[in-house]
Amino acid sequence: QVQLVESGGGLVQAGGSLRLSCAASGRYAMGWFRQVPGKEREFVASISWSGGRTSYADSVKGRFSFSRNNAKATVYLQMNRLIPEDTGVYYCALRNHGTSADYTPTGLDEFNVWGQGTQVTVSS
Repeated sequence: QVQLVESGGGLVQAGGSLRLSCAASGRYAMGWFRQVPGKEREFVASISWSGGRTSYADSVKGRFSFSRNNAKATVYLQMNRLIPEDTGVYYCALRNHGTSADYTPTGLDEFNVWGQGTQVTVSS
């Protein structure tokens, strides 16, 4: 069973930046979701296993950037110009079946392995 190891969360002021990392052995389509208490987990971004394509939620387009380093088996979510609405627990996820090289899954049920989550708090 593949395990995901997340890091990089923390507290930052609005307008600041954070970078989340997620390590996973193997090459998979991967994604980031976030959740706040009382709300459903929501899609943030995903990247194909080739690294050639990415998808983003409208709320983060132009501010977040998803990349991968396959040699290090690690993906990165660079989050810039953070706003308080970005606050939440961020979960790394991967899809380990039936994915073409440039497919970017975006649905919650398209991912079958999840990390434990890392807290991101953006203060105003």
